[in-house]
Amino acid sequence: MNEFLDALWYVVPTLVVLGGAGWWGVSASRKKRPGVSEPTPKPQQSAPQAPTAEPARQANEEQTDAEQAGTEPGHSEPQEPAGGEGIVENQDAGAPVLDVPEAVPGRFARLRSRLAASGSPLGAKLLAVLSKDHLSEDDWDELEETLLLADIGAGPAGELIDALRTQVRVQAIKDPARVKELLRTELIKLVDPSLDRSLATQRTNAAQGENLPAVIMVVGVNGTGKTTTLGKLTRVLVAEGKSVLLGAADTFRAAAADQLETWGARVGVPTVRSERDGADPASVAFDAARTAKATDVDVLLVDTAGRLQNKTGLMDELGKIARVVEKEAPIGEVLLVLDATTGQNGLNQARVFAQVAGVTGIVLTKLDGTAKGGIVVAVQRELGVPVKLVGLGEGPDDLAPFDPEQFVGSILGD
Repeated sequence: MNEFLDALWYVVPTLVVLGGAGWWGVSASRKKRPGVSEPTPKPQQSAPQAPTAEPARQANEEQTDAEQAGTEPGHSEPQEPAGGEGIVENQDAGAPVLDVPEAVPGRFARLRSRLAASGSPLGAKLLAVLSKDHLSEDDWDELEETLLLADIGAGPAGELIDALRTQVRVQAIKDPARVKELLRTELIKLVDPSLDRSLATQRTNAAQGENLPAVIMVVGVNGTGKTTTLGKLTRVLVAEGKSVLLGAADTFRAAAADQLETWGARVGVPTVRSERDGADPASVAFDAARTAKATDVDVLLVDTAGRLQNKTGLMDELGKIARVVEKEAPIGEVLLVLDATTGQNGLNQARVFAQVAGVTGIVLTKLDGTAKGGIVVAVQRELGVPVKLVGLGEGPDDLAPFDPEQFVGSILGD
């Protein structure tokens, strides 16, 4: 018995030590192995309660609201914090910022300052001669030469000299102020303020009762600033509250459609164009006319390729463009863009374009700071159509309706 007790005395401590070491090893291994956690006691389950109708009703309402809002049940749209602090509304994020064109009235007054800065050579020379105490034949010849150099034309120049001779002789005018007023009166007569210079931008009613858009076609030779002028005209019409569509029928010049599209995009005006260079311009113009009708815009502006007046094939193409456009809407205006510095060469261009395209108005570009202002008189006399718009500079809003009295005042340095 004693021997058995002595054995237990050695065995029991040994078992205790081995059991403790095994427990410590298992605990350590569990802590080192990821994803393994100590077992947690199971929560005590309470006695089940009878379900109520309120949560079910709320769940149904939540699902119905979610379906109406287009979201999944259980997911709500983020709410704006109380007071709106820290929240910046930007509903039109990514929308382009559009230009606001300058108001049209008052633009023409800009020409006066620019002619004054350039010295206004035409008016200055005329006044210098007419202000002499005595006018000899040489003085009258100098006056006529000055008018001819300003491209006013031989006929109008002779008329002006004869009128001035008569007035100076009969009234014996010596006062410079009266001489200036006399010259103003005669120049205004030559520019002819009685001509209708308004643009045909009013919509027309077809026989079928349709309210058709006004159509303006712009023509001219290369290098006169035709596409740029059409872009500026777009801004004029937008400033007047018109809805506009552009037709890029200049498919010959590289990037012409891109240039026109850029002008339109600045003021929110769309452009109908072909994505392929060299496409049929008449087809593009026809698509533009059809789109203008479908979108119910006020004015359609059609750009055409620059062409030389002595190229018969290119000139015939203008006639084709006009014919296909008029299948959708009548062309109310054909504007010929002329460079005011080209002088009599511009008249040669104008004659051919008038015969082929039926020009109804002239746009003179580069009129500021030039001695060629007499082209206004010459081209009106030659074609029997008025100058309707003039370019006053290189700015996007440097295009204005032509005003005869202000033009003459600008020449005379008023």
